[in-house]
Amino acid sequence: MPHGYTNATRNEAGVISKRYLGPDAPARQHAEVTALRHLAGTLPVPALVHQEAGQIGTALMPGRPGQELLELAPDAVLRSVGRAAGRVHRSDLSALATPEALGPAAHGGVLVHGDFGPQNLLLDQDTFEVTAIVDWEFAHLGDGVLDLAWAEWIVRTHHPHLVDALPSLFKGYGLEPAWGQRQAAMVAKCEWALDFVTRWTPDSQAARVQWRERLEATLAFTA
Repeated sequence: MPHGYTNATRNEAGVISKRYLGPDAPARQHAEVTALRHLAGTLPVPALVHQEAGQIGTALMPGRPGQELLELAPDAVLRSVGRAAGRVHRSDLSALATPEALGPAAHGGVLVHGDFGPQNLLLDQDTFEVTAIVDWEFAHLGDGVLDLAWAEWIVRTHHPHLVDALPSLFKGYGLEPAWGQRQAAMVAKCEWALDFVTRWTPDSQAARVQWRERLEATLAFTA
């Protein structure tokens, strides 16, 4: 399946089979299963079809990856991304069996997707409305700026020629966090990713170099 980075995914007769790879795989699977179960019926998330050790199966959802549509209609796509972030962050957490199901609440205490952006959204290719929010393995309780900042990072890193469309992301969300907050969140995520790949493939110099370069580039971003 396209746009996957940390796991192996495949489409098997309308069921997306996802196998968790790398560090913290059991915890990441637990977070995703918890989020999918909790959000079913309230957000457009895939239905959980089955789960077993190290793997889950979810229903195939309609739509095209937002990262593919971003080049066609950046403003419309980013507005939809922002609106989706708002819906995630306004999720009612009272129905969770225990708050600890998604880890201790950090500053903010809202539901955070953890790898948010057009790469993990499916959109209707005609209306650009979000049809699914996928890949919840990094879901946790925290500060919503993390999701907005990572969506911005995806644009700045992979679609730098579309930076001028970023205001649409914040218009869709209804709030533009301060640049210092957003950049700090991007830097923290890049530092996390560097640690993640180091723990996963300690002998892979290429992966570490890539994330060090991304970290340096992120530190050099300007508003």
